[in-house]
Amino acid sequence: MAKRYRRERYLKKIRPFVDDTGLIKVVTGIRRCGKSCLMETVAEELRERGVAEDHIVYLDLEKRGFRSVRTPDQLEAVIESALPEDADSITYLFIDEVQRVEGYEEVVNAYRADGSFSVFITGSNSYLLSGELMTNLTGRYVEVELFTLSFEEYLGMREFLGKPPEPVAQSFRSWLRFGGFPKAAEYDDEAAKARYIQDVVEQIIQKDIRSRRRIRNRNTFERVMTYVINNFGAPTNLTGIADYLRNAQGLAIKRETLASYIDLLVAAKVLYRCPRFDVKSRRSLQGGEKYYLADTGIYYARNVDATLNYGPLLENVTYTYMRSLDYDVSVGTVGKLELDFIARRPGDSYAYVQVSMSVADPAVEEREYRPFRSVRDSWPCYLLTLDPLPEGRNGVRHINLMEMMAQGDDLG
Repeated sequence: MAKRYRRERYLKKIRPFVDDTGLIKVVTGIRRCGKSCLMETVAEELRERGVAEDHIVYLDLEKRGFRSVRTPDQLEAVIESALPEDADSITYLFIDEVQRVEGYEEVVNAYRADGSFSVFITGSNSYLLSGELMTNLTGRYVEVELFTLSFEEYLGMREFLGKPPEPVAQSFRSWLRFGGFPKAAEYDDEAAKARYIQDVVEQIIQKDIRSRRRIRNRNTFERVMTYVINNFGAPTNLTGIADYLRNAQGLAIKRETLASYIDLLVAAKVLYRCPRFDVKSRRSLQGGEKYYLADTGIYYARNVDATLNYGPLLENVTYTYMRSLDYDVSVGTVGKLELDFIARRPGDSYAYVQVSMSVADPAVEEREYRPFRSVRDSWPCYLLTLDPLPEGRNGVRHINLMEMMAQGDDLG
């Protein structure tokens, strides 16, 4: 069996729970971000430590032989047919794209409750964890959210695939433009990369959105999706979007319909919603949230303009990078000023983050540092840029973003 590129950041998160029969291991993420390969890597590690092959049961419900499995009874039947006769030790049960089975929760929970199964499931949208039974299973499952390849992983994947070495800055530009879908990294042809990502988005619409909700007007949905994707990283005002679509494109759409379409894209993990957070009151704010793409390649695959707009791109990859490091991320408000991000982890620890391509221009430097001066607590502040010789001041740590991401470093 061919070896797979091992995404160590996520394997570290899942390894502590591999033998836990009381917790369902749930891997979520946008379609084609590498969930199946992560699960297969876990199975590889089980084999390496001596687990018998018949005690590793792997079902991909989107592959031949399983695509007709749609009901809980059918799911249970295929699982039972694959189980070992000798059940004197843990059986590791992997079910890929389990959300294809409506009511799968009862089956999965039954095997968890048995006590002799370590259960792993994956799904491509947030509906996976929205079922009533999963809600009632609070404390009985652990979620690992998978993102597309980080820059460190992208460099590692190139090496794994035997790609010729290239300057790090060149790799960074390519990663910003074409993103980190693992399969896309295999193609050298830029048009092939774009076509692959376009196909991924189409699969998401067909399998993760339209299968869940009937969209009466596909053209309207497409135009809303195009608008939100093309304006990633910008503050969102639903009324403003509706006015633009009506005045610029002659498209009349209700505010409620617009909101529901955006929610569908968030549920399918095409977009991530980044809420606003007031630094002084320590409260979340309504309205003005931003949306970031699950992968920047989605933008360039859907647009002919190949110009890199570094401002929103660097914001976007910083957002997904911090999320992959298990930060809760918000847009920060400090009076009338805005911080690009507030990153929080359990324990009420904060980090304040500004992102800019460069602060070599004194006017830009002043703009980026100004919000930090309005922060009245002692939590750390970070300025992330592409400047080759970053130099902090006033207690702010100035870090080269490309170097930080190439090393896979955390803030701090």
